[in-house]
Amino acid sequence: MESPKVMLVRETMKTIERSVASLPIGIFEADPDCRVTAANDAYRQLVLDNGPLVTGSAPWVNAAPNERTAAEVAWRRAIDSGQDFVHTFRLLAVGDREVWVQISTQPVKNANGEIIGYVGSAQNSSAVATQHTLADQLVNLLDASSDAVLVFTPQGRLMFSNNGARALFGEDEDLADRFIQTVRDQVPREVLSGLSGQPWEGEVGFRGIDGIVRTLSAAVQVHRNDDGTISHLAVIARDITETRQLQDELTRQATHDALTGLPNRVLFLRKLAEALDHDRTNRRGVAVMFVDFDNLKHVNDSIGHAIGDHLLTNVAKRLVNATRPSDLVARIGGDEFVILCEGINDEHVAMEVAERIRQSVTGQLVLQGMDVYTSASIGIAMASAELLESQTPPDAAATLLSNADTAMYRAKQRGRGRCEMFTEQMRTVARERLMLASSLERALANNEFALMMMPIVSTHTGRISGAEALLRWNHSERGQLTPTAFLELADESGLIGPIGDWVVDQTSALLRRLLDAETVERSFTVSVNISSRQLADTSLPERMLATVKRHGLDASQFVLDITETTLMDENPSVMRSLQSLQRAGFRIAFDDFGTGYSSLTNLRTITADHLKLDASLVRDIGQHGGDDPVVRSIILLAHSLHMAVVAEWVTTEEQVQRLRLLGCDYMQGHRIGVPTAVADFESALRAREFDRRRA
Repeated sequence: MESPKVMLVRETMKTIERSVASLPIGIFEADPDCRVTAANDAYRQLVLDNGPLVTGSAPWVNAAPNERTAAEVAWRRAIDSGQDFVHTFRLLAVGDREVWVQISTQPVKNANGEIIGYVGSAQNSSAVATQHTLADQLVNLLDASSDAVLVFTPQGRLMFSNNGARALFGEDEDLADRFIQTVRDQVPREVLSGLSGQPWEGEVGFRGIDGIVRTLSAAVQVHRNDDGTISHLAVIARDITETRQLQDELTRQATHDALTGLPNRVLFLRKLAEALDHDRTNRRGVAVMFVDFDNLKHVNDSIGHAIGDHLLTNVAKRLVNATRPSDLVARIGGDEFVILCEGINDEHVAMEVAERIRQSVTGQLVLQGMDVYTSASIGIAMASAELLESQTPPDAAATLLSNADTAMYRAKQRGRGRCEMFTEQMRTVARERLMLASSLERALANNEFALMMMPIVSTHTGRISGAEALLRWNHSERGQLTPTAFLELADESGLIGPIGDWVVDQTSALLRRLLDAETVERSFTVSVNISSRQLADTSLPERMLATVKRHGLDASQFVLDITETTLMDENPSVMRSLQSLQRAGFRIAFDDFGTGYSSLTNLRTITADHLKLDASLVRDIGQHGGDDPVVRSIILLAHSLHMAVVAEWVTTEEQVQRLRLLGCDYMQGHRIGVPTAVADFESALRAREFDRRRA
């Protein structure tokens, strides 16, 4: 007669055995020749000793040679006889262990009853110890696991718990009782009743021994006796609180902006799609506002990114405070914010809301003791019934955001610091702009660009002293386009760099031909326009100098026209490029001088060789009699700074005479010479030189 303690051990062993039987085993899939095509991790661990799975190999690939042959024979015999295949073989030595594996397979048939493969299991059949030894091994195995393993009676009495369970719940039986109650409260009823017949896996919340509510990943299996009554409940639990918190944090980082803490583009589009989906039925109205802060780049470049980041967090808070609690504010780019407003179906109301938001972020700010002025341009787009009916919510969300972006771009075009409502006309303009940008990508490769040369003459001698290179795009459908139609696109896309390099190369080749033909003198200069985007590329000076040297020219034969907006760009890279170009010998000209409020201030920023009077100053010269005092003063100032003055857009003979009397050095414009194709310009220069020599 066994003692009660031994009987308890035996009963515990049987319970554990039944619980362990439900744990994963090696599973594999095979083709009709029993060659493995897929397998789970348990199969790799048992059969392959955690080695890589090689598809097309037999399950007994790692068996001893004679065992492999026996397995193949047994497989063929089972196939020929139509019997189930069950075979046990010995693996090659794994360390100092000897492992026996039992393989069993079941056929997989198609609709026609044909066998198309097999699904099989692999189990370790090495254990031949007594039931007591098996129980000890199982208990040791479960105790070694950090997971909590618990077995309960149908009434909730704890039958078994491993070390992992005691570490999680402690020795307090009350905690274990509360845990089984938690399982009963949070696990579906059909699972606990055993009706589903399937194990359940999910998450439950439980207050641990430290009083903290933790998230547990639990697997629950209900076992039945032979008569159908519930024998016991086996539960495996793992504390995933930290993992869940980490996942939540990673999810938050993936959907929120790190600087401001606001939702990012991913989350905004998701919420917008949900709002549009709801609006299909409730028709309350959805509006998107695209907010872009003006000149933030100048704050970063001039004051520093630390101040720029502080500015962004400041305006982000202002945007949140200026909107309703139900509105969603997100940051989707460097200085770009978007706002989702539900319940707005009137354009006038949307415009009033946008204007209130714009005013909230407009004005003078003091950041770390520095005064910063902020303003914003806002584009507004509203969901229409047509949009909701014609597109899925995710597609409609992307379209609505794009429409708001288009409206914001229009607001910037119209002077910044304003709000614009999206219209279908904007869509047409945006589509045309997109098509033009697409064509621009191919224009350089298709040799669609051409140069026009405008002569520059000496005011006192009347001789051609140089020429300005003007870019033209011979578009296949729109005809010849001037830079105003496409230069901004080129600047935004970054194509301005390759295009600018092409212009320098073409003008260098032209000047080389003119010098070789002795059509012009060595003092002849060519003027080319350089944008701030080009100058921001610090490799520009090296590339330009290499091009000029390749054609055997001197850098001083080129005049680089830069506008006042370029000088206002306080990007350090721009100023470094300008200084490098000057050191290399290139001449610098201030183009369109007189059009900005800080023109005189800019004369102190960087020294220049030429100053070009804007057309607005040249146009009125001589119309009111006497000398024009503004033009005279600018010419005197330029001469005092050792700069030559070039008058642009000279269109009348009267302007020519007045500029000569005012001391202007050079002139260009239609009265002097119209822009001419390169070949015609060369011919005209040769003819003029011939006439001069003959005279």
